[in-house]
Amino acid sequence: MIYIVLNALPIAVASGCGLAAGLLVRGLIGRVGRGAAGPALAPAVIVAIVLAQAWLCAILAGALILAPSEAGAWTMAIGSAVVIWIGFVVPATVVNHAQRGLPSGAMATDGLSWLAIMVTQAVVLKSIGLVPPPV
Repeated sequence: MIYIVLNALPIAVASGCGLAAGLLVRGLIGRVGRGAAGPALAPAVIVAIVLAQAWLCAILAGALILAPSEAGAWTMAIGSAVVIWIGFVVPATVVNHAQRGLPSGAMATDGLSWLAIMVTQAVVLKSIGLVPPPV
């Protein structure tokens, strides 16, 4: 996992941009839908959110480093984000929302928010560039 240390700055920047994109999507959907803001978050919850975003971004960075370049760098970057979103984020979101009995609108909002986060992180990581681990 040395690639995380080698790419700490791109991961941090992409995590912050992803967080902003997710909040923007939530804000836009909130205005169209319910219009009400959620409850204030405790500082520990905010720290957990930031760390989880950074970890997911680090996993995405690893996927981008390992992605074959045959399809083109940008295709692989966006494609990797979408595949991780479809393969892991969407199923986890569906299961969590279904188990908690949340409405499908909340599921859609969370899903779209996560898609925006993942694609934004991929674009930022690809734009800044990533350092592969030493061989």
